Amino acid sequence: MVESQLRTSDVGDQRVIAAMAKVPREDFVPAQRRAMAYIDRPIPLAGGRSLNPPLVTGRLLNEAQVAPGDKVLLIGAATGYAAALLSELGAQVTAVEEEGGPAIALPGVTVERGALNAGAADGAPYDLLFIDGAVEEVPAALVQQLAEDARVVTGIVDRGVTRLCGGRVVAGVLGLSSLADIEMVVLPGFGAPKGFVF
Repeated sequence: MVESQLRTSDVGDQRVIAAMAKVPREDFVPAQRRAMAYIDRPIPLAGGRSLNPPLVTGRLLNEAQVAPGDKVLLIGAATGYAAALLSELGAQVTAVEEEGGPAIALPGVTVERGALNAGAADGAPYDLLFIDGAVEEVPAALVQQLAEDARVVTGIVDRGVTRLCGGRVVAGVLGLSSLADIEMVVLPGFGAPKGFVF
């Protein structure tokens, strides 16, 4: 994974590469799908959700510029793979997953159950918002939980195409830039408001 997927695809942060080499991805994949742990495709989970391909996780981590001690709000924890990597990088992680989602128990990770688009306001403010999937838009409720100059990494669904994006919060406003078109998991509950139609 490290040599064939990460190093060849703009994942250049050596700390990210080391973390992904150390944390065994197969431990976060359903037992019946462990043979698929390192393929660069989404891995189906229960309840219609999927685990992002390793390249997506690597690119998100690379853009996130995680620093030891960062308070991270992770949206869409799934099986806990991204949470484990963020923790390995020294972050204090609050991981949000839906009720009834996969069981997650990781050292240094606080798991909150509830709507993904609501976040975890009790732990705010956060230095980094890490949305582990693509959304139509980042809700204001999540932006309000971020510190000034907080970093944000996510995927955005744009007319059916998923794009890796990164940005910062300045004066309470999130600015995002598109970094690459990439296949990634689409998270439920993040539909953009529908505009008026005649």
